[in-house]
Formats: sequence, structure tokens, C-alpha cells
Amino acid sequence: MQKQPQLPLVGVRVIDFGQQIAGPAVAMVLADLGATVIHIDPPQGPQWNHAANAILNRNKSCMRLDLKTDQGLVDALSLIDHADIVIESFRPGVMEKLGVDFQQLREQRPELITLSMPGFASNDQLRRDWKATEAVVAATAGAFTDMGFNRVLMGLNPCFSPLPLGSSYATCLGASALALALFGREKTGSGDSIEVPVVAAMMEGLSYNSYVVEGLPERYKTMRELEIERRNAANIAFDLSYDDLQEYLDPFYRSYDCADGRKFYCVCPSHRTHARRCLDVLGLYEELVAEGLPETSDLHAPVSQWDGETSIGVYPLPKKWADIIAEKMKLVFLTKTSDEWGVLFGEGKIPGAPHRTTNEWVNSDHCRDAGLIVEVNDPEYGLMKQPGPVAWLEDSAHLMLTPAARKMVSFEQALELLKVVAAAETITRPQAIKGDAQTNLMDKTGWLDGVRILDLTNVIAGPHSSAFLARFGAEIIKLQSVVPTYDPLIGTLFGFQSDMGKRSGLLDINQPQGREAFERLVRSVDMVVINAPERQMIGLGLDHDSLQKINPGVLFCRLDCFGGPAAGPKTNYIGYDDIIQANSGIMSRFGGLETPEEHAHLGTLDVNCGFAGGVGMAMALYHNLKTGVACRARTSLSAVTNLAQLPFCFDYAGLEPFNEPSGRAAMGNNALSHFYKTWDDWIFIDSSEADLERLETTVPGLQGITLTGDIQTFLTVAFQQASSEEWVKRFIAADIAAAQPQSIETLRAQYSRETDGFVGTDLGSFAFSIDANHPSGHCLTQIDHYAIRPTNSMIRSVSPAERHGQSTREILASVNYSEAEVELMIEHKIASLGWTDEHLPSDHGEQSFAIATANVSIGQAADLLTDMDDDPGLIV
Repeated sequence: MQKQPQLPLVGVRVIDFGQQIAGPAVAMVLADLGATVIHIDPPQGPQWNHAANAILNRNKSCMRLDLKTDQGLVDALSLIDHADIVIESFRPGVMEKLGVDFQQLREQRPELITLSMPGFASNDQLRRDWKATEAVVAATAGAFTDMGFNRVLMGLNPCFSPLPLGSSYATCLGASALALALFGREKTGSGDSIEVPVVAAMMEGLSYNSYVVEGLPERYKTMRELEIERRNAANIAFDLSYDDLQEYLDPFYRSYDCADGRKFYCVCPSHRTHARRCLDVLGLYEELVAEGLPETSDLHAPVSQWDGETSIGVYPLPKKWADIIAEKMKLVFLTKTSDEWGVLFGEGKIPGAPHRTTNEWVNSDHCRDAGLIVEVNDPEYGLMKQPGPVAWLEDSAHLMLTPAARKMVSFEQALELLKVVAAAETITRPQAIKGDAQTNLMDKTGWLDGVRILDLTNVIAGPHSSAFLARFGAEIIKLQSVVPTYDPLIGTLFGFQSDMGKRSGLLDINQPQGREAFERLVRSVDMVVINAPERQMIGLGLDHDSLQKINPGVLFCRLDCFGGPAAGPKTNYIGYDDIIQANSGIMSRFGGLETPEEHAHLGTLDVNCGFAGGVGMAMALYHNLKTGVACRARTSLSAVTNLAQLPFCFDYAGLEPFNEPSGRAAMGNNALSHFYKTWDDWIFIDSSEADLERLETTVPGLQGITLTGDIQTFLTVAFQQASSEEWVKRFIAADIAAAQPQSIETLRAQYSRETDGFVGTDLGSFAFSIDANHPSGHCLTQIDHYAIRPTNSMIRSVSPAERHGQSTREILASVNYSEAEVELMIEHKIASLGWTDEHLPSDHGEQSFAIATANVSIGQAADLLTDMDDDPGLIV
């Protein structure tokens, strides 16, 4: 008899000491997946007094303990003694001072897994003891400085965003680390002690904004970048209005006014098929061809060899054609409502979506039907709409649609619950031996050593999910079509980050011999991963039954845009990061209701969707090893947009409208959590009214703040009396959260080193590597893969991204093709060794670095285009 599906973490017991967002959110992800979680607050209650605690603590048993008392400590240690996992998110050393020493606990119980989530790294001697609020971490990590071309051209710097991105990234990284540690423990019996600093998670989340390619060819510069260069050269002020700025946007990558007075976001650049479909549905393609719109057959050729000056599928378009196309598109979009265009684009397999608010998103039919928003009968707020799960396994996803509300329990009840769950568990792992809590460097192995993954993904989120696993020892085979689907900006430039640690092969699976090679590869791996909507799976032969026939027991992971644990009206609509930003309310919050803007960071949601894919894949591996059941892991951009908006992504009867900061004028949450100009720079103070007395008595220069009736004016004047560095020193001395905003460029300059074959987990909160011998011929500087820091397991410095097709011969040879057979496949274009003679296609057919252009970060070069989940690279 077939067993009933069960959630993958049933039987796993977790003690959650986390406060604020990141720690409790990791425990929430585990609880959603079936773990038994005891959440412990201090006697006075949660540090973060917010309705979102109802979300963070669902499916948990909650209690309060005073660890500063002997009895409270004894009770805490008794609970930990019955746990598999312990989570905390305080400053380094706090738990140890309270008597909960993770190292000692693991020496007694080496099977224990611990996770610490400090704001700044424990080995960051400068910042480890700072009060690391969400905004302080973001300011220090460069997230509020130079927030995209739009804000630069408007002359707005720094800028504030209320999205808790640092905690959002840390949540998925922390949850994936715990799932991987469980997988590793299932093989060895030993747990691990892990640290995930929120600031390091933030830096990895911003990785596509921080890596630099020296000598980047001119073809990758956008109209906005060229305008910035022009204004800098001519000393012209940066003062563009929102309306003026729109004329510097690519016509296939901008918002349009519709008949209902609302805006629609079209995102079709870099993909020839999508741009063509867009023009067809607008009725403009034939008209533009008649006007001479050129067509280039090979977008990966040097620009000097193109058939014409541009082509559909090229990003960015030159201004001449951008203006012509945009003017025509503006008029057509005015003929229908934004909802009507949403259906036409969605059903027509074209990336685009209407701009909506977060409240509209939370209450939408799609979110309800797809399980992206679930209902919880909370004891305080009543029936409450909350974000659905971040990641799930398909066979048990239905069990995650009705989460239990948080409930208060006594110590005795919590202990009894842990004992009951422990008694019911069937232990399948080896027994750990005392003394195994520490592993010598030479003895370390990766959690995923020996795991082979076939990667069929494209753009950012999908490729990032598999690249993320390479650091843990997984072998990744990246398979793409012999003919590229995307232009080089997406197909190659983004790949410098998302294809690290992979072997690259090119294969046409539409031909019988190519399909046979593909099936041989499927038989050779443990997991297949793709980003695409469900409707494509049967046609690709990637549905569950087809895959299991090829390789019984093979695991699978799929990422998409609008998918959820159930089916909704938009489930099969395709989309990028930007599209879900528009549809879920992020753009309306960031830019303002009438003037929505894409959130300034490239890959804002994409990267975290990749990390969430890592959560799903790790869960599938763990569940399979423990039960023998082969599951299909899932996540989506929609799931992680809910996590990124967690403080605003809920609703219940009587909820007052959110008054969170939004629009370009936003500089903070309130007068005590705000950017202020000092005499030489800026400072962000992140305080509250509870700190007023301390500000008055312990911070020099703020005497009188408790007497003023206008705190913002008082601070505006006060901060101008000293430098930012001096103010930060004063606030740190008073234990008030504050930071001088940094730029990513400054951090990169200060914390970069030559590539040394190691991951910079020992270098504090920031670590960049400079690869002067990158396979592309360009010098690259990139953030290290350093956010997850286990004690026992190895984190590897992975290889740089290969040239497309570089390993085609070796990949085919690994599945028993002879040299002669491989050569014949290449001759017949069933396989290929590359898309172009150049690794990164150039302007003139050669990459001459003596006259190279200025260094350009990828975040600058690419604007904000993000992840696709249609037309996987194997299909032409």
C-alpha cells in the first residue's frame, strides 16, 4: 500500500530563540515544512512588536522564558536536550553569556545542529557588537546608495526602502543551510554549528549589483547609462523628472498607461520570441517591419558583423528605434485596461503584468487559489490572510495550505510535546559519537559531495539555485540549446555569476539523438532543475511520470514566476522578477502609486528565489535519503515576493491601511528612523521613542531632544554639527542603532583580494575576490559565496563560469559517447562547442583591453532585467 504523503520535516524538533525577522522566519519555514517548533520569547515578549509576528510564529508553540534566571536557563537547556535544531539571532556572544553555549552543547550531543544569525559576522571585529537593525545592515551593505539608474538620474542619493531584504535573503539561506545539515547528518550522524550573518546574506543577495567586469563592451550600455556619462562629462545636474526618465527606458522594458488610468509593465527585452509576440499582440510588428525595422540573425556575433544596426531581441535598443517603437506602443496600450492587457499577455505567453498594490495582491483571486496567500485563524487578529510557504514538495504541498495559528504553551507542555514527537521518530541516521562536534580542516567534506545535478535553467533565479549548491560540493552540469534563446546580456553576462561552478554543454534535444543524450544525462544524475511553467513539463518530458521512467528515483526542482502550492489563474503565466514586483506592489511602494518604479537592485527577488530553490532541493534530498520517496521541489518568484514584503503582506478585518514609507521622497520610517545629513555625509539613525531618554543623556549633541516638539527639525540641525563618522561613534557608544551609508563600490575597493582558492568566511562581514585570469579574458571582481558558515562542513570556492559549450565533449563522454560519436553530433549540430568565438560577445570582434572602456558593474550594465521562467534554453 502506498504511503500517504507527509511533510518532509515531520519528526524534526526545533527550538527557536529568534527575534526580529530572520531567525523566526527560518523557524517558520521549517515549521511550514512539518517541523515541531518551540518559539521562545523573553519575559517582556517579542523584541519586534508587529502584527507580522502572527505570521512568523504560525505552526509554532510559543512560550516565554527568562534566561537570566537559574530556572529559566535550566528550562531552556531541558528543551534543547530534546531538540535537533536550535536557532538564535542575537549579537555574537549573547547566548553564550546567557548560559547557552552552542559549542558545549554540541560536544555533549554532536548530532545537534545550531544556527546563529547575527546582524554582522562574529569575526567582524569592527561591527560585531553593533546594534544591527534591518536598516543599519542595509545602509552598511550599500543597499541605500546609488539605488539604480533611475535614482541617479533624478539626483536622489541615498534612498530608503522599507523592504527587509537582508532578513529575506538570510531566511532562505538559513533554512537551506539547516536542510543541508539535516541531509549531511542523515549520512554521518553528526550535526553542525552554522552562522549566517544577515549582512553577508544581504551582500550575496546583491551579488548581481556588485560584480565588475573590466573592459565591458559598449554594446551592453543602456540609454540611462549613456545619459549618466554625458551629464558627468558635461557637468550637467542630475535632475530628471519621473516623466522625463521614462524616455530613457527601452520600449520592451517599461510601464505604459492604459484605458483604466492604471499602468501596465511590459518586460520583453533580450528575448526575440517574447518581443515578437508582444508586437504581434499589439498589432505593430508588420507596421514596424514596413518602416525598416532591421533583423539580425546572430545576436551573439560582434556588433560590427550584424546584418543591421539592431534587432528584435537586442537589449538595449538604440535610441532611434526605441523612440519609434515606444511611441507606437504608448498609443496601443491606451486602448485597453491594464487587466485586459494582463490577460492578453499572460495567455499569449508574453512577460508583462499590471501594476498593483500589495493589498490588491494579497486579496487577489490568484494568490488565494494558488496558495500563495493562506488563511490562519490567529488568536489575536482573527481570520488573517498570510503569505503561503516559501518552498514546498509537490506531493505534500496540499498539507501546507491550512497552517495552524501560533499558540501559547507552558514549559511543561512544550517539553512534553518534544518528548512525544521524539518517541514517534524512527531514527535512520548513524549514531554520533561524542567528540565529533569539531572536524579538522583536512577531514571536512561538503554536504553535497557526490550529488550530481542536471541544470536546464536560464537567466537568474533558476541558474542561481543550482550555482548556490556548488559551494557545498554538488557537481552541476549546465545544459543549454545549440542556438541561444537570449541575447548575450542575459545569456552570457549574467552567467558570469549564475553559472559559476558548472560544466557547460550545448545540446539540441529536439532531435532524436539529442534526446537520447539528454536521457542518458538524466540517468546519470540525482536531480534535474528547471525554471518554467507547469504547462511545459509534459512537452519537455519533465513531468513526474516521464522522468521516473527514465531514471526511477531521480529528484526534480522547478522554479517559476506565479506558481504556488495549488493552481491559480496565473499559474502558467510567464514572468521575470520585475513583473512580480509590479504585480505584487513592490514597485508601487518603491516609486509611489502614480509613479511606480522597479526596486533598484538587480535580482531583488531572483536571487532569493534561487536560494528558496536551494531550500526545496535540500528538502527533497533529505526527504529522499530518509524515506526513499522521490519528490519534486518547488518555489516561485511570487512566494519570495511575499517574504520580501512580510511586514506589509497580510490582511485581517479591521486592519488599518499601512502607512509604510513609499515613493522617492521616503528617507526613513519616522523621525527617529531616518536619514540625516551631517556636515560631511549622511547618517541613518534607527531608533524609537523608547530611546529618547538615552539619546538625551548619553549621546553628546542631542541634549534637549526630549523637550522638542519637532524631533525631525531638531535632528536635522543637530546632525550638521559633526561628521558622520563622529556621530556613528557616539551612537555605538550609547548602543543606539546607526550607520553611515556605504556604497558597494567603496566596500568592493576596501574588501577585495586576489582570488586565492578559498571562500572568505574568515574575513568578517565582507569578502570580494578579484579574478584577473577569468576565462572570459576580462578581469572580474565578485562577492564571495560566504554567507553560510558551517563549522564542520566544507564551503568551496567554486570555479568561474565556463564559456558556453566548453565542456560539451566531456559531458557527452561521461555518459558513454565515443569521441567519434561526439564529433558526429557536433558536425550535425546536435551538439555544439559554443555560441560564438568570443566568451563575451564584443563590439568589434576582438576584446582589446588596452583601449577598454571604464569598468562597469553588472548592476549598472544590465539595468534591472531579471528572471524568466519560460522557453527553457533547451528549446529553440
